[in-house]
Amino acid sequence: MYVSMRDETHFGYRQVPLTGKQALVDGVFDKVARRYDLMNDLMSGGLHRAWKDALITAINPPPKGRPGRLDEKPDRDFALLDVAGGTGDVSFRTVASSGAGTHATVADINAEMLSVGRERARTTGLDDAVTFVDANAESLPFPDKSFDAVSIAFGIRNVPRIDVALAEMHRVLKFGGHFLCLEFSNVDVPGLDALYELYSFNVVPALGRAVVGDAEPYRYLVESIRRFPRPAAFAEMMRAAGFARVSHRPISGGIVALHSGWRL
Repeated sequence: MYVSMRDETHFGYRQVPLTGKQALVDGVFDKVARRYDLMNDLMSGGLHRAWKDALITAINPPPKGRPGRLDEKPDRDFALLDVAGGTGDVSFRTVASSGAGTHATVADINAEMLSVGRERARTTGLDDAVTFVDANAESLPFPDKSFDAVSIAFGIRNVPRIDVALAEMHRVLKFGGHFLCLEFSNVDVPGLDALYELYSFNVVPALGRAVVGDAEPYRYLVESIRRFPRPAAFAEMMRAAGFARVSHRPISGGIVALHSGWRL
């Protein structure tokens, strides 16, 4: 059957039918869900924690009240939607750093990742503050203008139709709401770029084989990073989806970038 280019996308370096990419991505995360957070620590040498701290600072939830003031209520409630939030790391960190009026919703299409996240919420006593929802980024099951902030960390490149997902995230933001996207980017430090390339295509898959028992999911993740649009091109996609005051900030020599936009 003939498939037009509009009906195709990429799974790493492979060209695949648009309708098939989601199943392939699901297969990747089914394999890695139970070791996902451990692998993040190993692959980044713990740097992903600092990157996520930068993301949460930008989300800027209401701060905690002063200790001992039982009568002190938060100035305002704050609702975060973390798309492709999987095991809930960003949501847990946001809730832990903010006041009692903050609630986070994790939206993810992968049942295994959500299962791990729900277990974490139960064991940490954050069931009331963090909700997990089975949801597709291209069709979010939330009303218009529902959230003060929408974040997506290392997940946008796995979405088959990025433009559709961006439009959906813009739709569910309140007016004045902030969109933050943390994603791997393009190393811009001479010398570091070659080392990073060597590390990505050799060490990362080997770590995956040793820890998860399969190198292929991590080979895909490395390839998907290389295929993701450069920051200026992604900024144009954000503007086309309706975001204003679009900007990006490289972190760690451009290994990652923090993209920002507003619904105004």
